[in-house]
Amino acid sequence: MARYQPPGGRGTQPRGMLPARQLPPPDPASRQQALAAFALGVLSLLGLALGLGNLRRGAFVAALTLLFAVTAKWLGIAVNRRARRGGTARPRGAVSGIVLGGFGLAFSLLWLLVLAVFWPQLSAYSSCMASANTVAAQQVCHTQFTNSVGGEISVLQNGR
Repeated sequence: MARYQPPGGRGTQPRGMLPARQLPPPDPASRQQALAAFALGVLSLLGLALGLGNLRRGAFVAALTLLFAVTAKWLGIAVNRRARRGGTARPRGAVSGIVLGGFGLAFSLLWLLVLAVFWPQLSAYSSCMASANTVAAQQVCHTQFTNSVGGEISVLQNGR
């Protein structure tokens, strides 16, 4: 049995609940900034996913994606504040830009930390793998890398 709906199409409101207030749409500048925040957040994650294959290029890519992520978070937060102060609706993409920028920021910082701590080991491993022509030589490179990283981790745990 179907309930009666008045001509407004919203039906009856539960007791104690006010009808939702419709906010005016955001201005075009806020929409563009929210879209830019979203795009920069996506670029920060995409850059990390695609640009870290080369070790030498990885530090520059991580720094650039860190810049993209910080900018995405800054734009998204600024647009949300402006919408709240202006009494307008939050533009699409602002929250997504903040979230994606946060992930990009965290992963970029983590990768830069790994590069800072393990740069000698990663550099030696990269040059060893570049000169390894056989599977056995690659296995030797991998074993050397594992042993050197394990030694560095034990030094970090015990203190210097």
